[in-house]
Amino acid sequence: MTSWLPEFATERLLLRPLVLEDHKAIQAIFPQWEIVRHLNPLVPWPYPSDGALTFVRDVALPAMHERRACHWSIRTRQTPDDLIGVVSLTLTPDDNRGFWLDPTHWGQGYMREASDAVTDYWFDVLAQPVLRVPKAIDNHASRALSARSGMRIIWSGDKDYVEGALPSELWEITADEWRARRSTT
Repeated sequence: MTSWLPEFATERLLLRPLVLEDHKAIQAIFPQWEIVRHLNPLVPWPYPSDGALTFVRDVALPAMHERRACHWSIRTRQTPDDLIGVVSLTLTPDDNRGFWLDPTHWGQGYMREASDAVTDYWFDVLAQPVLRVPKAIDNHASRALSARSGMRIIWSGDKDYVEGALPSELWEITADEWRARRSTT
């Protein structure tokens, strides 16, 4: 049960705690190279026909139940029944926030809106002192989101992804830096 995890409504989005039924929409959207190539190498590729069910049932929901992770479906307010992506927070060292979005919705600012909402939660409710996020250097949109959010690079090197080993960076922002930035926006 994830009743402890809130739902968020932003200007254009609804973020709802992930539920088992979400696996169907995830399975329909997620297995696209554009989505998975820069994700954790534990994501199987080619993506199996039961990959979303296995992830939601065996990974995401247990981690949410144990309060080790938070996973939200991303939906637009205009079409609240349609999942368009997922945003997550985890207590994994140096890998605290992750997300993916259906490519048909790229370039509209949705991920920044979703990331800002869950980053507020990370610092204000979960009371974490720092947020760290690894990025493949050639994941330009994700890097731009981190830069616009006030994050900075604290490490560079190679890291494994579904695509293989790639030049990468570790981005960071502290709670104080985030709050200072948010108070001016």
